[in-house]
Amino acid sequence: MSASEDRRPLVDGRFHLISRLGSGGMGTVWRARDIALERDVALKEVRPPDPALEDANPGLAAQMRERAVREARALARLSNPHVVTIHHIVEPQDGSHPWIVMELVEGRSVYERLAEGPMSVEEALTLGRQVLSALRAAHSAGIQHRDVKPANVLLRPDGSAVLTDFGIAVISEATSRLTATGDLIGSPEFIAPERVRGEEGNPASDLWSLGMLLYVAVEGHHPLRRATSLATVVAVLDDPIPAPVRSGALTPVLAQLLVRDPASRPDAARLEQLLADAASGQSGTRAPAQATPGSFGSPYSHPAYAPQQQPAGQPWHTPTVPSHAPAHGSPAVGGGFGPPTLPVPPSASARPRRRAAVLAASLAVAAVVVVVGVVKLLPDGGSGSGAKGGTTPTNAGRTPGQETSGSGTGKGAGKQSSTAPAPTPGGTLLTTANVRTVIQAFREASGSTTMKELTIYEGYARASIPTRPGAKTYDAYEYRDGIARRTGPGGTIDADAADEQPFDAAAMPWDDLPALMKRGEKELKVERPTMRYVIVDRWTFNDDRPTLRFYLINEYSAVGYLAVDSNGKVVSTYPSS
Repeated sequence: MSASEDRRPLVDGRFHLISRLGSGGMGTVWRARDIALERDVALKEVRPPDPALEDANPGLAAQMRERAVREARALARLSNPHVVTIHHIVEPQDGSHPWIVMELVEGRSVYERLAEGPMSVEEALTLGRQVLSALRAAHSAGIQHRDVKPANVLLRPDGSAVLTDFGIAVISEATSRLTATGDLIGSPEFIAPERVRGEEGNPASDLWSLGMLLYVAVEGHHPLRRATSLATVVAVLDDPIPAPVRSGALTPVLAQLLVRDPASRPDAARLEQLLADAASGQSGTRAPAQATPGSFGSPYSHPAYAPQQQPAGQPWHTPTVPSHAPAHGSPAVGGGFGPPTLPVPPSASARPRRRAAVLAASLAVAAVVVVVGVVKLLPDGGSGSGAKGGTTPTNAGRTPGQETSGSGTGKGAGKQSSTAPAPTPGGTLLTTANVRTVIQAFREASGSTTMKELTIYEGYARASIPTRPGAKTYDAYEYRDGIARRTGPGGTIDADAADEQPFDAAAMPWDDLPALMKRGEKELKVERPTMRYVIVDRWTFNDDRPTLRFYLINEYSAVGYLAVDSNGKVVSTYPSS
């Protein structure tokens, strides 16, 4: 690895690392500049596993490397506007971890979009058809994605969808040896029931995941999310799915997709027709469809559940609309996701005795749920940087709504700050006073201003905050509309990685921010910037010291940044070329 003029490392002698877009337990994605072709790309760094993980799973490092190479080859075989494009793979001759060079998708993930509120039916239908197009291309090449979820779908600035992160995809002719016995691959909330049971090789499993993504997108909550990953897996195997209440013309499509028998689901061609019919209004009324006994959405999904067994006065089969969910067609306001809306179960005498079988299934997966994040090449967002754009969204493995569980070990876990909305001149948080308000709000919500990372956009902010002083785990927090709240577990802090150690965000030179931004607007040569934000973390290119970086990006992907240390001294300038 050579170095650029400002001594930042060059990958493969041509890729200049600019900023970290996201990271997880198995890798990091960087925004990088291809100096040979003068374009920005996303560079996925597949890091060696934690030594403890390697001890527990011998051969994991080699398995990761093979999966990374397989991902590159899988993507290279696809040509579809809704599949992320892979440009190149770097396999160092010294045997160190590979790098995957991919298209840089500017924009945000569906996960980030849903944090603003549910989608309209029309928006979800468009999303569904585009993701299905990507899946059909993959399936035709013998590739299954296996982890379709909101964080793995990016939205370009024009709103079109791009399916990313084929890191745990299966190529039909050469994969059985790559998955260790007992490994559960995929995110518990979106994995198909048959995959939980160990059945593989069926493209219909990806279609279940797509159906669940669309349910979450329109309804505003996940119908099978439970308090723990294990409980969620058991729910995926067994629990009835509440009928949609906002899905309108999409309801009959979901009814056919979200059935536990993969043979009963429509194939991709039929699903395309169903989505097209729904989009054109040919599927019938746009009002929410009524579920019938035995159909999707009804608790009577088992023969033992008969309509006459419903307890009088307990309309448990009719899910309620969360108070935060706007009516169909009305705009979403704020963070529209909350806890799942669960049906009230029937009386004990009416409940079928199936829990013994479910318990057996849960015991089978209990030991492997903890490795869900391990076997994925890059969990989508568990410890993301919070920067928008790039090919790996943040908040991996979770969908909006899981974030409000309120559980955690931190002093402020589950709490919201009571800080009043900060004044936002010009609609921006990027002023000294407003940044300090944001940090104070995070302190009230978490009990600390010590952070692993802080990212502040003009309209909202995110932080990674240790669960307690000295802890090696951290929680994710968000500040929006004057409120800071814990959005869920973040990830772990590598004790041996200097760039992951927490720092005091309040001690950074925020008084210098206006001057830094003014200088950046003048020197970074980003014409008509459309995005401004600040990232604070321990930066590799500043000897792992706490560093504040101000970024400018425009709609043509021109990017530049200025970096200052904790004393306010400019340590790096990266103007747009």
